[in-house]
Amino acid sequence: MKRNSVLLALGCALALSGCISFGAKPPATLMRLTAVESVAARTSRTAPASEAITVVTPTLPQELQTPRVPVRTGETSVAYLKDAQWVEIPGALFGRLLSETIAARTGRVVLDPRQFTFDPGIRLTGTLQAFGVQADRMEAVAVYDGLLARAGQAVETRRFEARVPIAAVDPSSVAPALNEAANKVAADVAAWVGGGPATPAR
Repeated sequence: MKRNSVLLALGCALALSGCISFGAKPPATLMRLTAVESVAARTSRTAPASEAITVVTPTLPQELQTPRVPVRTGETSVAYLKDAQWVEIPGALFGRLLSETIAARTGRVVLDPRQFTFDPGIRLTGTLQAFGVQADRMEAVAVYDGLLARAGQAVETRRFEARVPIAAVDPSSVAPALNEAANKVAADVAAWVGGGPATPAR
């Protein structure tokens, strides 16, 4: 009887082992964004009242609310890049890239939303409408709709877009191309926020 109980328990354990997973296997490539321009170490800045810039993490459409990289074919079909994903949701990555680029290019104090109460000055919000691959055109695409609210002034909106050619739809081609596209958009947003001319949409 005791032997049968042991065999039964062992059988149940083996059956369960085929159903239980302790986390998905990580992809071959984890991607991140790196700012081309960044603030030097030990840089100290101050901002007059209402002149600090708060950068809010962009909102995302459903297809970007995942660490996976969307691959569009035509206007209606979406798949995801094989064997690669972002280290985190792309909205957070792009938001930090925006902050770093704006701080480096404009010389202004840049805050995140948790610091907004220190100086309700210039507030940048927006939506990352596209951030992935257009397979039929062999391009990495970044599209950001920005909304800029300056203290005591009308709200401004502007769309920013960058397209970078890719040689293949694979992680080694897509990762640097998306990083380049993100940096191009961030540079144009920094020019807009700082009062300079933005590059026309590409």
